[in-house]
Amino acid sequence: MKINQLGIEGAWEITPQQHGDPRGLFLEWYRADKLAEAVGHPLDLAQANMSVSARGVVRGIHFADTPPGQAKYVTCPRGAVLDVIVDLRAGSPTFGRWEAVRLDDVDRKAVYIAEGLGHGFCALTDDATLTYLCSTTYNPAAEHTVHPLSVGIDWPVDEPLLSARDAAAPPLSEASESLPRYEACLEYYETLRRE
Repeated sequence: MKINQLGIEGAWEITPQQHGDPRGLFLEWYRADKLAEAVGHPLDLAQANMSVSARGVVRGIHFADTPPGQAKYVTCPRGAVLDVIVDLRAGSPTFGRWEAVRLDDVDRKAVYIAEGLGHGFCALTDDATLTYLCSTTYNPAAEHTVHPLSVGIDWPVDEPLLSARDAAAPPLSEASESLPRYEACLEYYETLRRE
């Protein structure tokens, strides 16, 4: 398993080693010890989610109040998505920057997204299935979204299909009241390292 930090602090790409033969294949798609070594603290697993999307669906950009926020470990066991991580932490040196990683059922990569970062994706195939390991349970009062077409992401579809919630979300330029603060996120990451 290779774990590489992306250009946004707190965003990581994980590439598993696949072992295949005529019967099929085997891989470790998550290793708590290796992830903790890379990011500096363990992922406290509180909830696991799955989404299935039709081709052209864009979900996100979602984030949660930090602290505690919600870290995510995301992979795509079926189909393909363009997974996008956006730095929404006000005051961050990479604020507004986004990184994209193709997640699919060929390379079987995953991404780790730290608390305070935004997450979204575009389904590249029908029945694109994502699984999420999450550090906190869903808390609707602490969940927010930024309009996915307001961040400058080069989505690979002409007309993205959005949920009503995502379509009504404010653009990044108007979301400053709900955005996580970079300094608060750094302090929270440090408390996770000490635990």
